[in-house]
Amino acid sequence: MKIFKKVAIVLLVIFAIAQFFRPEKNEGDVTSINAFIAETNPPKEVQEILKNTCFDCHSSNTRYPWYSNITPVNFWLADHVKDGKKHLDFSNWNSYNLKRKEHKMDELHEEVAKGEMPLNSYTWTHADARLTPEQIEAVVSWGKKVQADYKQQMSVE
Repeated sequence: MKIFKKVAIVLLVIFAIAQFFRPEKNEGDVTSINAFIAETNPPKEVQEILKNTCFDCHSSNTRYPWYSNITPVNFWLADHVKDGKKHLDFSNWNSYNLKRKEHKMDELHEEVAKGEMPLNSYTWTHADARLTPEQIEAVVSWGKKVQADYKQQMSVE
């Protein structure tokens, strides 16, 4: 029993010290998604869905839950956000060329339609991110329309 107690104390000390080491937070300018919103013009319902299900991991506007202050959870979240932004970053929408925007919209509506986005690991802790069939249809319809608009623009160029 003594060895267990010593190991528990060492682990507790390591855990306490680890709390002083934190990754940088992903908190940019809230207006950074305005270009995406203005260009793609989602209906209010879709805009709210994007805010609750996409922007935390796919923009520079992450809303951090209370448990993000606990190491090692904060490192896991930081890696999750970094990976999400690598695939799609709404904050950098203006830097994407027309072909990339069209492709990203295609991926967006396909991933939502297949139920692969938002990720289960996100919806476990964000109940408002669980999409109803009606919300999925709204996002998919909007995404297809925006994608079609981009395709049309590409055919004109």
